[in-house]
Amino acid sequence: MTWGLLAAWAVHDAEELATMAGWARRARPRLEERFPGVPWERLEVSQRHVNVAIALMGGVMAGAAAMGARTGGRSPVFQAALAGFGLHGVGHLVQAAVTRGYTPGAVTAPVVVIPYSVWAWRRLRRAGVPVRSGPASTAALAAFPLVLGGVHAVAHLATRRRPHATTPNQNPAPAPNPAPNPASTSTSTSTEGSGAGSRPGLDLRRRL
Repeated sequence: MTWGLLAAWAVHDAEELATMAGWARRARPRLEERFPGVPWERLEVSQRHVNVAIALMGGVMAGAAAMGARTGGRSPVFQAALAGFGLHGVGHLVQAAVTRGYTPGAVTAPVVVIPYSVWAWRRLRRAGVPVRSGPASTAALAAFPLVLGGVHAVAHLATRRRPHATTPNQNPAPAPNPAPNPASTSTSTSTEGSGAGSRPGLDLRRRL
């Protein structure tokens, strides 16, 4: 029965995995027009964000289900996760009613999440498992939305776009001009001088 929590969560979050990112992108203009005071741009998430958040939450739910299986459903962590999961399903129905349309998770919430939660609580009571109440139970239940928010915060940090580092100029610097060779310079000068000195002789022979 306790592992049913993980199974029900997997079915429910499979729907969210397939629809959350696309729905947030498509529904944003309509929601901004209807509820202008809500920062909808902050609620729009990428598919990578959804993947990371669901993977992290899967670890949380698997741990809660394992603790419930080890204690026969008596674990306060399991019972808090079970209660939070059921209220999460109710929250999906409220969201769909407020937005007057489909929201991610609204299909499996009434047919998987809420029915499983009600069935699991009945099974615990029939088995004589004490249902925890009081401040400790309230605190554990209040921690469920905090864990959910923390999961999305970690997913945001893990998937946010980082600025690309500027790469230095890879073009090689131009090579310096080579220094003139003194020997070649003097040879060239002497050659030019000798050439200039032989010209009068050539002119004299032409006259003769």
